[in-house]
Amino acid sequence: MTRSMTGFGAATGEAESISFSVEVRSVNNRYLKGTIKLPENFAAVEGEIDRLLRTRLARGSVTVSVRAKFLGDQAAYQVNADVLSRYLDQLKVIESEANPTLRIDLGAMLQLPGVCEPPSMEEMLENAREPLLAVVNEAIDRLVEMRAREGEALETDLLANCDVIEQSLTQVAERAPAVLQEYHDRLADRVQQLTRVGNLKIDEDTLAREVAIFAERCDVAEELTRLGGHVRQFREVLSGEEAGGRKLDFIAQEMLREANTIGSKSNDGEITRRVVEIKTAVDRIKEQVQNVE
Repeated sequence: MTRSMTGFGAATGEAESISFSVEVRSVNNRYLKGTIKLPENFAAVEGEIDRLLRTRLARGSVTVSVRAKFLGDQAAYQVNADVLSRYLDQLKVIESEANPTLRIDLGAMLQLPGVCEPPSMEEMLENAREPLLAVVNEAIDRLVEMRAREGEALETDLLANCDVIEQSLTQVAERAPAVLQEYHDRLADRVQQLTRVGNLKIDEDTLAREVAIFAERCDVAEELTRLGGHVRQFREVLSGEEAGGRKLDFIAQEMLREANTIGSKSNDGEITRRVVEIKTAVDRIKEQVQNVE
């Protein structure tokens, strides 16, 4: 199955009076690169989310954003009455000695060190770990679904370009023998003209040797076979279950190599036009393959 590297997925959930909102975005990347953004209280889950990404995805630059909201009163800070009383006792002494009309600001008192203590949420966060991972996994599911939908469109375009290459290869294979025969005929006509004008004599062996040299120089049968094999392998990788983006990229490079060789050997306008069509299709494949996981 062909999957794109571009996609988006989101999911929400609740556990232990905590509401989770998770978004997963991915764009193209040669390898898998994960960026995980978590609230400070959930930093310990980062490693597990990273392992989850590497289990589900093969390539792409993936960003996971997690937002958490406490729904109950568990997140409220606790006021340490003993510490607050101690501060007040000290301030009363200052008030009576310095200024009897001095008033104490309770809001400022709550900001003093040790007055407000953060709640102990270790147990709550531990219980919320698995539900959070489940929400992340659901968001990844939706990301994968979107990447699969885009992958279908990519596969259709890639297969269409493979069709263009195979059609052009067939036309080149049909044209190649005629090129050799035309060269033989042109050379024979030229030899006849020279022998008439200059009273020269060139035997058939010499003519056959020249034609054989030309045939060896412009023979593209091997390149046609290899390029056809690359196209068949490309189709096989596309229809496979594993992520084959990097393999497809390599095969496309080999396609271009064979097409360039055919173009350099061709000595015929019709074959050159077909080679241009092949190289255009290969360039489109190389561009689209950069989006395949």
